[in-house]
Amino acid sequence: MPPVMVSSKTAAPSADDVAQLTKSIYSSKTSQESLDASYALTDLLLNSVGFRGLTAYNILPEVAKAATDKKQAAKREGAMFALGAIFERFPPKARLSEVIFLLKEQNLVSCVLDALSDRQSAVKEGGRYALDALYAHLSAEAKVYGLLPLLTQYLRKSTGKWQGAVGAFELMGRMADDAKIGMESKEIEQNKDLLRDAMGRKLEGLIPIVENGMHDLKAEVSKQAIKTMNSLAELLQNDDVSPRIPLLIKSMEDPSAEAQRKAIHALSQTTFVTIVTSPVLAMLTPQLERALNTPTTPQEVLRQTAVVVENLTKLVHDPVEARAFLPKLKPGIQAVRDRASLPEVREIGARAYDVMMKAMGEMQNGDSKTNAAAIERTKPEDILKLLEKEVQQNGGLLNYPGDAEVWAVAKNYIAEIVAEDANQRMLDRVEKNITPYLSPLMDDGKAQLVAETMHKFLVEEDNRKFGEPVKEDDGETEIVNANFSLGYGGMLLLSHTNLRLLKGHRYGLCGRNGCGKSTLMRAIANGKLEGFPPQDEVRTCFVEHNQGEDADLTILEYCCKDKELQGESRERISEVLEEVGFTSGPEGRQSQKVGSLSGGWKMKLALARAMLMRADVFLLDEPTNHLDVGNVKWLQEYLKSHTEISSLIVSHDSGFLDEVCTDVYNYETKKLVHYKGNLADLVKVRPEAKSYYTLSDSQVQFKFPPPGILTGVKSNTRSILRMSHCTFTYPNAPKPSLQDVSASLTLSSRVAIIGPNGAGKSTLIKVLTGEVIPQDGKVEKHPNLRIGYIKQHALEHVEMHLEKTPNQYLQWRYANGDDREVLMKQTRVLTAEDKAQMEKHVDTGEGKGMRQVEALIGRQKYKKSFQYEVKWVGWLPKHNSMVSRETLMEWGYQKLIQEFDDHEASREGLGFRQLEPKVIAKHFEDVGLDPEIANHNEISGLSGGQKVKVVLAGAMWNNPHLLVLDEPTNFLDRDSLGGLAVAIRDYRGGVVMISHNEEFVGALCPEQWHVVDGKLTQKGHLAVNLSSFEEGSRPGSSLASSAAASSVVSSATGTPIGSGAQSEAEEGGELKFKAKKKKKLTRAQMKEREVRRRLRHIEWLNSPKGTPHPPDTDDEA
Repeated sequence: MPPVMVSSKTAAPSADDVAQLTKSIYSSKTSQESLDASYALTDLLLNSVGFRGLTAYNILPEVAKAATDKKQAAKREGAMFALGAIFERFPPKARLSEVIFLLKEQNLVSCVLDALSDRQSAVKEGGRYALDALYAHLSAEAKVYGLLPLLTQYLRKSTGKWQGAVGAFELMGRMADDAKIGMESKEIEQNKDLLRDAMGRKLEGLIPIVENGMHDLKAEVSKQAIKTMNSLAELLQNDDVSPRIPLLIKSMEDPSAEAQRKAIHALSQTTFVTIVTSPVLAMLTPQLERALNTPTTPQEVLRQTAVVVENLTKLVHDPVEARAFLPKLKPGIQAVRDRASLPEVREIGARAYDVMMKAMGEMQNGDSKTNAAAIERTKPEDILKLLEKEVQQNGGLLNYPGDAEVWAVAKNYIAEIVAEDANQRMLDRVEKNITPYLSPLMDDGKAQLVAETMHKFLVEEDNRKFGEPVKEDDGETEIVNANFSLGYGGMLLLSHTNLRLLKGHRYGLCGRNGCGKSTLMRAIANGKLEGFPPQDEVRTCFVEHNQGEDADLTILEYCCKDKELQGESRERISEVLEEVGFTSGPEGRQSQKVGSLSGGWKMKLALARAMLMRADVFLLDEPTNHLDVGNVKWLQEYLKSHTEISSLIVSHDSGFLDEVCTDVYNYETKKLVHYKGNLADLVKVRPEAKSYYTLSDSQVQFKFPPPGILTGVKSNTRSILRMSHCTFTYPNAPKPSLQDVSASLTLSSRVAIIGPNGAGKSTLIKVLTGEVIPQDGKVEKHPNLRIGYIKQHALEHVEMHLEKTPNQYLQWRYANGDDREVLMKQTRVLTAEDKAQMEKHVDTGEGKGMRQVEALIGRQKYKKSFQYEVKWVGWLPKHNSMVSRETLMEWGYQKLIQEFDDHEASREGLGFRQLEPKVIAKHFEDVGLDPEIANHNEISGLSGGQKVKVVLAGAMWNNPHLLVLDEPTNFLDRDSLGGLAVAIRDYRGGVVMISHNEEFVGALCPEQWHVVDGKLTQKGHLAVNLSSFEEGSRPGSSLASSAAASSVVSSATGTPIGSGAQSEAEEGGELKFKAKKKKKLTRAQMKEREVRRRLRHIEWLNSPKGTPHPPDTDDEA
């Protein structure tokens, strides 16, 4: 036996001692005795000669030989225990041992995997123990650069056992699963980050191996390979591709033409906005390559593939990744460009080819723009040269037998690990990944010197590439510096991120809907954010849009009774309220009830409360939602003038953020990334944030269903809903909210209702839609008109169904063929008078006496109106009567008629709707809500923006003719706002909306109704601002058509009533839905008319003086 290094603590064991323990491992009577002997052997070596004992005593070759002994199961079991003990105890104390049993003796892992197929269950269990011990005690770097290559090597072997293949796939899948972002300690999450990125770069080689396993003839292997592929797909971390992963995996599992077509079609419908990285390319390139190179691929699929390649190429920013993947697609795209049968496909192929060539050309030529976007990566070769140099300069290696052979393998292994740490900018791991490996090979303290020098060099290189880190000591007062993770409703929102707030700074919080902006603010307000200072150190106040105030208190009393404001005097409270616009005195706004406030005034009240709390940090959640232009300007000036207050602001108003913000925190891959400056400055660094400035459908696409036919309405300009001389006053209010208002709407209406807070805009909408009943005047609508209505406080629609999923909510709402929320309106609920009317008996004149109405069960056209089939209480159906609409109205059955009309209208709208989960999920997808969320997440766990999409889907399910939106922009992010704008633009029904968002209104509504002090004035038709859409006015779009129509019919004065072109005849009575045809009178009829007019004139001559002359009209009825 060659000499070995002897520890200062314990002498080297003799060969006989080692042989005795080895013999005990293989010949023990019980498994426990064998395991104990294995532990004894490893402890003996670790406490004396360390890693050298594994080679000096020839232990590993003997274990490998025992593991393949076909005659003695005890030997095979003992070999597994010996390996398990080595894997478990050596890496923590002697890291260099990894190099020996992973890289030098590469067949050991293969032996363990083969043991999983052993006939003896004890050997199988021993093999499972050995694999678990190995996996559990390797670092993240060792798993990727030591274990993973052995697994892929085993899976490539044709001689491997199927049970071993299952075990290898399981370990590979476990690595991917362990890389998922979580909420554990910072050290564990850092390991996950490294493992995720390192494995992501290995996907190019892993995916073909796993895909091959998916087609294995052994069902167990195929099943595990599919499971592993799903785990690997989680490494993509790309929001654009993630929804398409199931289809991609399905097409790998079933590589048929149909599966491939579906996958490519799904990708072509994806809008790529996130930077495309190596994992995404590794997953998509084989699919695209197969589609391009299959001779039988249809032209449409080739077209879609070329589109996907073009879009992907534009978002590849790393030249190394581009050079690895784009050349594989180049021949296929070139073939499409040159040989596709359809000119359109050839044209798209040529476009994609040009984009690819330009990208690769820039990367090869060192284009400055590309180089700026992609930082050069640290190479293992460079680390190796530096490592060897530093080892030599610090005395070189100890001259022990076998060390040189170990070092020859170890130095490349260490170089790969350190290069990975450098590329992921985890430089604090460098010393930890050098010192443990070098310490046994060098004199005491020398390994640490090498590690420190390497670390210093890599820090300098990192600063050269990325710039010096920003120094936090900038002379300003820091009030918050918190490191935390945040989760909600089973979803991880932020993982080990930092939030630093300086006094007087105003921070914008940007990110997509559902990323957790409001959740973060609420966690801060409730004192539940890890690391955030308590309220007695930093006082925060959450200013939100949906406070639940006590509606019966006056505004002043409400503030005085607030437990947070107990230390403030009544005079101080009144003074602050007056500062934000609440006038004092008995007739002032401070004396009004809280329940009577409009949304804008409620927001002002919340701001006043925050001011009274003397908060250090304002948490402003959509502060501009309910504020008119003047109040938004006031809020901007207030925030900018109070330099002692810091603010954290969530808002979808890009102009507001530009005006107010000094800094921006952007949500990026579950981290908060800080940028100095406002939103415009963020866009310069992150171009994808440009969506905050344009109403574009580039990221989110909404699609509204067509409204369907409205019986009797041939023209889009004919009135379908009209209110005449309506006045409405809220209970206990001193003056009417609406006063003598007349208006009408048509199928072509695009109306914006404008006015200051509290002017009566929402009340106007409520009267029009039947939410409330006016005290004076009347509201008339087409009997079959379906209205989709979204309230100002949109969440009221779903707040009673928080335990349901969106899919279940929609099923509940339309379960009986009617919209249950329509039945809850005041105009549908039976009052005591209505119920008394139902008890009355009426006589139809059929000779059957007085009878009581039970229900209306049918309806048909009758002259210019309708007649209804009436079922009588206590009478058989054969005695039902047909009664005209006018007669029923005279009897007082208006609500019964309305209920039946609603049912018929809903039946028409739902006639071709299937209330099935699959169909409903597709409907939710059309309004921008992920089907996975719609089917499985409870409404209580959704963000405000997602809840609004649920409400929108509910309103659009029965294909309404008229869409009524009260502040639709309040809860939607910019992407969703753009999707909604395009959907409204292309919608073929009428739209009326209230919004303070000038950009949104200006892009969609050529007509505006101005409400001031309860009075309505129509300003006439205006030109819409088509520039708000990135693509401008498309030929044939409804917006362009609407704008063209507006330019034709616009007038300088406008009309005092509504948006429909109305005749004077329509002003007086009920709406008629068939154009009147003027009949030519016969000579006899003309003589009769002349007689009537003469008698009328004589009667007028005999009337008292001053009586107006009765008009002579064509309609003498």
